[in-house]
Amino acid sequence: MATLPLQGLLVLDFSQFLAGPSAALRLADLGATVVKVERPGTGELGRSLYISDQEFDGESALFHTINRNKKSYAANLKDPEDLTRVRKLVTRADVLIENFRPGVMQRFGLDYDSVRELNPGLVYGTVTGYGTEGPWKNLPGQDLLIQARSGLAWLSGEAEQGPVPIGLSVSDIITGAHLVQGILACLVRRGVTGEGGRVEVNLLESTLDMQFELLTCHLNDGGKQPQRSAVNNANAYLGAPYGVYQTADGHLALSMGDIPKLGEIVECPELAQYTDNKQWFVKRDEIKAVLAKHLTSQTTQYWLDRLVPMDYWCAPVLSWSELRDEAGFQALEFVQTLTRESGAEMDTTRCPIRINSDKIYSGQAAPRPGEHTDEINTTYNLT
Repeated sequence: MATLPLQGLLVLDFSQFLAGPSAALRLADLGATVVKVERPGTGELGRSLYISDQEFDGESALFHTINRNKKSYAANLKDPEDLTRVRKLVTRADVLIENFRPGVMQRFGLDYDSVRELNPGLVYGTVTGYGTEGPWKNLPGQDLLIQARSGLAWLSGEAEQGPVPIGLSVSDIITGAHLVQGILACLVRRGVTGEGGRVEVNLLESTLDMQFELLTCHLNDGGKQPQRSAVNNANAYLGAPYGVYQTADGHLALSMGDIPKLGEIVECPELAQYTDNKQWFVKRDEIKAVLAKHLTSQTTQYWLDRLVPMDYWCAPVLSWSELRDEAGFQALEFVQTLTRESGAEMDTTRCPIRINSDKIYSGQAAPRPGEHTDEINTTYNLT
């Protein structure tokens, strides 16, 4: 792609781990020059944060998935000379992202009120776990802990199970996306007024916002706890057949749909009696139990061949290996290869956004700690 929308913008990424760096990654994907400001030698702590035991060129593979296409600037913020150079770099920046605990940036004179005097047009993004006020403000903002406190873990699993967390860092990811939205909104305003601004997001509010449909139901039905289905639960507020069902050789997902019509399609006459759509929620466990028993009699493909032509919403439940073999996935061309100067290569996903129908690829792996310090000092005349 010749020109990306954010080309020419400079983003300083002081953040670490996932939420902040993922936001900076998306800005880099869209064309911004993103500079990670890291401690000399070891870099940010996320370089040694592993999922599984995967490494890429001597570092955590996880780190590279969220820090590709960035530059690294080594600076010890406790060193007056380094701090002076960083503050000078701030005057040249368009966006700054940080996710330290409240008060840390203020100790270095890099909080929003301080840097706004240096650069009034700067858009300053802050990520915290629980915001900057209230009794939880200093608690660790870790994804699983956020899922636990936010009520999210009570939406998955069957009625008789305990809480079931989502099996990925969903709070971090959605918070990073919200941060990008706020930053882009402030950049649009700056283009009109010249005014910068501060964007604040926190993991708890973002996770609550992600639940807005179901949480709104809770707020308007007397504060009742959502009741998960005892059979194949997939949404505490939706009726049958919504859920995942075992078949003779795998699993089948069924979304919303007419129950008697479903009975006709899959030749299950017991479903014909549920003509009142109010029953589909009130008697959902009863209906699902009938359906669950019936669907084990044939393969997933057998049911798909009957449901899909009738436009009944359904899908096979695929493993990642199965997904990668599918023509629908291959047509997306969603995997890209990262490379380093050492020749090391690693596969990861690309940016999911397309501009003018063009896919956005960036094959540059994450930088080594301080790899671009000299280049940045020269480019921005910091010494």
